[in-house]
Formats: sequence, structure tokens, C-alpha cells
Amino acid sequence: MPNKNSTTITNGIKIHVEPDFVQEEYSNEGKKNLFSYRVEITNVGDEWAKLVYRHWIIINAEGHTEEVKGAGVVGYTPELNPGASFTYTSYCPLDTEWGTMEGYFEMVNKNGDTFQAKIDRFYLVSSNLIEG
Repeated sequence: MPNKNSTTITNGIKIHVEPDFVQEEYSNEGKKNLFSYRVEITNVGDEWAKLVYRHWIIINAEGHTEEVKGAGVVGYTPELNPGASFTYTSYCPLDTEWGTMEGYFEMVNKNGDTFQAKIDRFYLVSSNLIEG
């Protein structure tokens, strides 16, 4: 199995994601799996940037695709000076024991130009699947 984590740098914005299975929320009856993912956004570039929009593509083990779009992340639109970081944790429920997420954050720089900071694919994998 590939590394579950993801690290990407786009235009000086580094995005590192670490997913985890939330065992205590597992429901055997409904086959519901809850995953958390910790996102660290770091400005490794030379210019100020602000996160204004998110776009996630979530694909479960059966190939069902869901897109999640919206302003900011967890209620924030973080502004990052060079060297600054913003970290948050969010959740993704799946009805399969594994899936993937990927997408981008839309950023704006001090000149008002926008760009997409890519988030490479990462893997949501139930520990029940790994343990057999």
C-alpha cells in the first residue's frame, strides 16, 4: 500500500495531510467509517497569501465520487506570511473501508492574483481493513 499521507508545494504553499481512521466511530451495522485528516498549510515562499476557497474530490472504494466546495476551511480563511503555518483537522465519513481524497485550496496573493495550491491524493484506510 502506498504512503497514506500527502505533501505538495505549489507557488510557495506547502500542504501536508495526515489522515487517520477514527476507530471509536466505526459502526459495523451500517458499515460507516469515519476518517480524520490533519492539514498543515505552510507558506514556504516569499509572498503573503490567503486561503479563500477549498475544493475536495472524495472517491470511495466503489468509485463513487463526491465533491466538497466552499469558502475557507473549518470556518477560517487563514492569511499566511512567509514562514507562517495554519493547521486544522477535519473529518470525512465513508461507507466503504477505504477511499481517497485530493483537491486544491484557492489562494490569493498581495496583488489580488489567485492560484490553486494543489493537494495530492491521500488515502483513507480503515484499520479494520489493514488488520483483516
